[in-house]
Amino acid sequence: MGVFESLRSVVRFERIETDPVERRLARTAGVADLRLIARRRLPRGVFDYIDGAAEDERSLRQNEAAFARVGYRPRVLRGVEKSDLSSSLLGVPLAYPLVLAPTGFTRIADPDGELAVARAAERAGLPYTLSTLGTRSIEEVRSVSEGRLWFQVYVWRDRGLVKDMVERAREARYEALVLTVDTAVSGRRERDVRHGFSLPPSLGPKTFLDGAVHPGWTWSFLRADPIRFANVVGRASADGSTPVTLSEYVSSQFDPALSWRDLEWLRSIWDGAVVLKGVQSVEDARLAAEAGVEAIALSNHGGRQLDGAPAPFDLVAPVADAVGGRVDILCDGGVRRGSDIVKAVAAGATACMAGRAYLYGLGAAGERGVDRVLGWFRDDIARTMALLGVGSIAELDRSVLDVGREGGR
Repeated sequence: MGVFESLRSVVRFERIETDPVERRLARTAGVADLRLIARRRLPRGVFDYIDGAAEDERSLRQNEAAFARVGYRPRVLRGVEKSDLSSSLLGVPLAYPLVLAPTGFTRIADPDGELAVARAAERAGLPYTLSTLGTRSIEEVRSVSEGRLWFQVYVWRDRGLVKDMVERAREARYEALVLTVDTAVSGRRERDVRHGFSLPPSLGPKTFLDGAVHPGWTWSFLRADPIRFANVVGRASADGSTPVTLSEYVSSQFDPALSWRDLEWLRSIWDGAVVLKGVQSVEDARLAAEAGVEAIALSNHGGRQLDGAPAPFDLVAPVADAVGGRVDILCDGGVRRGSDIVKAVAAGATACMAGRAYLYGLGAAGERGVDRVLGWFRDDIARTMALLGVGSIAELDRSVLDVGREGGR
């Protein structure tokens, strides 16, 4: 046998991948890898808008750290051949316990924006939540997805505008409204302040160089339709037609006097499920349950509002003890692996919400990046449950958690 034949018998040559997106994804193993790729591909101001949070970003870090502080108590020889990941939320089956959270201005990460995310969510068997400040409209998103869709609502000063969007969501067969209640004013997001970041991003002297070193993003941005707040085009005094900072937008458009009476008003114009997003205390969780909402989302807006707000995962157990059984509980913030979802459900959550994780995937590799994140989450959950000796989501409880020891996931 010659040298070449000997070499060929022991060495396998990799197939040359011609698809640039697949090449980009080939060496990724988790959300952190996609974050690094998104950081390289997106202009700095755009990436920092996605990645950043308020002030010193302590709450952003604590959202992830809260999961890391809790370990596991695995059991062995349990006879679990295959774990069942399915669950239910709002009385409807879920492929696994996750909802894709609302994110504003999604098209700054990829031209397809919300359409790409909605398609990926449908394939994964998960609900997708469209933001009021989405860059694709209620109707556009429904046109590409027959999956479960939720619509996130901010309470605007113009209640007629809110009513119009709610009626459109009903006509488009959206399943639930997600009333966000933690934005009476906008948090001070200092990365955006330093960049002079506006929505939509403006390509001028300050951003020309950044755009030049990210030609792929810049070319897509220039070729795509203008980015607007698609759900309020022609209705709000500011629809994204001209650049505006988010803090200015929130101050001018959203009602800072939001109260429990607004929840009652929303109930009067919507007969579907209501999810109250932004609950950050046991006391408010009790009030929400008494008000009759179907679900609450424990959330500090990804650390983007009040720096120093509690990590949502830390609230799950006490809130579940206070209102468990009366409302579904969502844990929104810091989810980067499927094992985080396992921990939240074991602590008492019905499901988790995730936003940044899929935005990293979208910014790194478009729609296929979102698919990759959702596939990882599913596989992570299955592997974690198998190693814990748990056969179904319904079996997860606090007995699998070790809260006295920091645990690697």
